[in-house]
Amino acid sequence: MSAIISIRIYLAKNVFAVHGVDATGESALIRPSVARPKLLELMATP
Repeated sequence: MSAIISIRIYLAKNVFAVHGVDATGESALIRPSVARPKLLELMATP
């Protein structure tokens, strides 16, 4: 897997949608539903 260079976080009331892309513009991280308590854990994971 290549390095993620950009992350977008879409906000909702109780969950987030997270999408990350690599240098070529390909999707490298897709999480359609991340609970608020799990967001920090996801961002801290290499």
